[in-house]
Amino acid sequence: MDSYIPLREDIFWVGANDRYTSLFEGLWPLPHGVCYNSYVILDEKTALMDTVKVQSEQDFLGKVKGLIKDGRKLDYLIVNHMEPDHSGAIQALLSLWPELIIIGNEKTARFLESFYGITNNVQVIKGGDTLSLGKHVLQFHLIPMVHWPETMVTYDTTDKILFSADAFGGFGAMTGGIFDDELDLDFYEDEILRYFSNIVGKYSMMVQKAIAKLGGLDIQMIAPTHGPIWRTNPGHIIEKYDRWSRHEAERGVALIYGSMYGNTEKMMEAVARGLSEEDVSRVRIHNVSTTHLSFLIRDAWRYKGLILGGPTYDTGLFPPMQFLIDMLQRKMLRNRTLGLFGSFTWSGGGVNSLVKFAEEGSWNLIEPVVECRSCPTAIDINQCVELGRNIAKAIKA
Repeated sequence: MDSYIPLREDIFWVGANDRYTSLFEGLWPLPHGVCYNSYVILDEKTALMDTVKVQSEQDFLGKVKGLIKDGRKLDYLIVNHMEPDHSGAIQALLSLWPELIIIGNEKTARFLESFYGITNNVQVIKGGDTLSLGKHVLQFHLIPMVHWPETMVTYDTTDKILFSADAFGGFGAMTGGIFDDELDLDFYEDEILRYFSNIVGKYSMMVQKAIAKLGGLDIQMIAPTHGPIWRTNPGHIIEKYDRWSRHEAERGVALIYGSMYGNTEKMMEAVARGLSEEDVSRVRIHNVSTTHLSFLIRDAWRYKGLILGGPTYDTGLFPPMQFLIDMLQRKMLRNRTLGLFGSFTWSGGGVNSLVKFAEEGSWNLIEPVVECRSCPTAIDINQCVELGRNIAKAIKA
C-alpha cells in the first residue's frame, strides 16, 4: 500500500507496513511483518495521530505530504505513545513544519526530551482535556501502563473514533486492506493474541482499568497503532482484550516439552494420548527447544490447560524450559490448570523446579506429577496417560 486510505471523509490512514524487521523489540519474531498505523485529520486545523518507526519514515512522510498540501501546514501532532516505533518520525516532521505543536501528557513531554531533545512547542494535556480542530473535537484519556506509563488514547467525539495507541493492536502487516471486514481475522487474531500475551499481558490489571475508563464512550471505530482497524465490530476486539486481561481461556491444552534424547518426548506422547482419550481435541504441542518463546506464551495464554515437561540438566531444569517458566512468571499468567512431568538420570532437579514454579504461581496443579529415571517404564507411561486424562477432566469441569 503506497497511498493514504480514508477512514472517514476527512480522516486518513497514513501508516506503513514493515516486512523487513525480523524481531519486534529485538525479541519477538515477525514472520508476517508488522504495521505502524498513523492517521491524519483534515479540518480547519490539521492533526496527525502518532508517527512510525524511523525506517519507515520516507514512505510515511510521502503520504502525509500528499494530504497536507496547497499551502496548508500540519498544526498538531498527537502523541498517544512514545515508543520509538510510533515516535520515530517526529524529528523529520519538525524539519518540515517547525511550528508544529506536539500534544501529549506530562510523561510524554519528559520522554520527548529524553529521546529526541524536544522541549519547544509541546502542549501538555491532562485526562479529559479536549482540543477543537473545527468540526472535530478530540478528547484525551490517559491509560497508563498499557503498556508504557505515558500511554493515552484520543477519542474523536465527532466521528466516534478511538485512536487507541497500542491498545487493541497486534502483529502482522496488512494484506491490502486495513479494516476488520477486509481481512482474514482468524490469522490476525492469532497475531493479536501473541502481541497481547507477550507485550501487554503483564499489565492486565491496567488493561482492565483502561476498559472501564473508556466504557462510557460511544466507540464506533477503533484505530490502533498496530494491526487491523475495527470499523464493523469494534466491540469484538474490546471483548477479546477484556477476556484475555481477566486471564480467561478457551477449552484446550498447551502441551510444551523439552527432550534431549527422546525419553521425555515419550512421556509427552503418553500425556497427549491421555488427553485424546477424554475427548480433548484442541491440543497444541510445542517443543520448547524449537518453538519461539512468543508462540509458547501465546498458547499458554489461550488455553485453560498448560502441561510442562522437561529433563534435568546440570542439576536443574532443562534451560529452555527454565527460561519459559521464568517468562511466564514475569508475564504474571494465572488461573490455568497445570500438569507437570520430567526425567532425570544421575541428579534430580528438573521436576523440582517445575513444582516450585507451580507453588509460586496461581495454578491449579493436577496430579500425578510424573518423574522418571532415564527412560520411562510402563508404569511411568501409564502415569503420564493418567495425567493427560486428569487434565482433560479438569478443564472440561
